[in-house]
Amino acid sequence: MSARIHPTAIVEDGAQLGDDCEIGAWCHIGKDAVIADRTRLMNNVTVLGHTEIGSDCLVYPYAVLGGPPQDFKYKGEKTHLRIGNRNILREQVTMHAGTGVGRGETRVGDDGFFMVGAHIAHDCIVGNKVTMANHATLGGHSTVGEFAVIGGLAGVHQHSRVGRHAFIGGITAVVSDIIPYAIAHGAHAHLDGLNVIGLKRRGFDRPTIKAMRAAYNELFHGEGVFATRLQRVEDEYSDFPPVREILDFIHAGTSRPLCHPHA
Repeated sequence: MSARIHPTAIVEDGAQLGDDCEIGAWCHIGKDAVIADRTRLMNNVTVLGHTEIGSDCLVYPYAVLGGPPQDFKYKGEKTHLRIGNRNILREQVTMHAGTGVGRGETRVGDDGFFMVGAHIAHDCIVGNKVTMANHATLGGHSTVGEFAVIGGLAGVHQHSRVGRHAFIGGITAVVSDIIPYAIAHGAHAHLDGLNVIGLKRRGFDRPTIKAMRAAYNELFHGEGVFATRLQRVEDEYSDFPPVREILDFIHAGTSRPLCHPHA
């Protein structure tokens, strides 16, 4: 079945529309856009630049996708926004294309839920099943792991990393890396333990959660300097894959500040 296009919508020559997708009233689809099968754009959605939207997505009114990056270094290079499958983008969501000096693309995974006014800046990588609540914002070059939840009005500073399954509270300023599985909140984010409720909902067993708690307490509340505590956790708990993931996350970000619990 061909695409259904409202008579008031503008679809520029060159745009590629998949089977059974729907373009609602007053939408504007640029010539380089690619929209996959069964994706529905409600009224007043704008798709700019080299933007790809996967299948079975639902985009609410006044979303603007693929706009040029808000970066003075951007000089009009051909860069991309790539959005995966089965995402829900609510009203006024904005997602920008990458920069020529960055990754060259902004990438969003599958099955995400992006609530009213959420913003994903240039060169970000967002994993699968991520939730961003109302007006949550990612600065440029940020990465967010799968299943992460970012609360309303929270802001993630550029180049920051948010690990898988992490939970960022509302109105939180994230200026340092958030380890996987953690909860972080505060005017300037600090760790407040592990996201145990989320872990239980996603089927993590009791021994694994117990080991993760022990490793977390050793890392952030144990005796000695952080390097010593890190080595103890390596020695005692790295056989548990989620703990190994936290350790790998820390080692991979040696040039970035790491979020710690509140003093």
